[in-house]
Amino acid sequence: MTPLKEIGECLITVDGEEYLFRPSFVNMTKIGEPQEIVQAFYDLHHNELSDILVSAVQLYGHIPQWLVNQINRTSYGRKAYIAAIVVMNACCEREAEALTGYLQPARGKGRTFKFRSGLLPASDILLIAQELITHGVIGKAKIRRLQRHENGESSAEFSAIDYIVAAQTHFGLSEQEAGNLTMTKFQLLLNAKYPDQKGFTRDEYDKVADDYFAKKARKLAKAA
Repeated sequence: MTPLKEIGECLITVDGEEYLFRPSFVNMTKIGEPQEIVQAFYDLHHNELSDILVSAVQLYGHIPQWLVNQINRTSYGRKAYIAAIVVMNACCEREAEALTGYLQPARGKGRTFKFRSGLLPASDILLIAQELITHGVIGKAKIRRLQRHENGESSAEFSAIDYIVAAQTHFGLSEQEAGNLTMTKFQLLLNAKYPDQKGFTRDEYDKVADDYFAKKARKLAKAA
């Protein structure tokens, strides 16, 4: 298998076993409901745990077992861990728990589950999951964002079916072909089909407006 890294696909080979990850629209739906997809994105990108793990790797060259044990004993960073496991397994073409680890019911007062480590380091799991969900939900293609669409609004949910239907409509794809697109590939297809998007980007609009008011000010100054 040859992954297309440019559109978010990732191939991990461990002990001769290949695991292909594809953050397609269909696989995004495996994360959960539209609101849960957005929540997973938020949990992965707004947590202190990623910074701690990266710092540990930079300092020690790996993640010390004592740090892993401490994390497992507490709820610190648990949301990010769970989100990462869910995202990676949703995007994999086969069962990926051997790589990511998994949660299982735990005995003992105050504990509802415990984490069983997989073959991948915790830092890798988080970083890979962040990259996958970004390609699946936000996209990483360079696109012109028109000023009339830059209203600063955010959405509380991600509806993959809307993009699947749009891909079928715009590109004449079957439902299966459209569902296998990642957001990055969707954006690249849009760029290819509509290369000359009309309208100003926010920066272009602001520049034109600034130039206009600057010229107007100069005319008023001369008239005075």
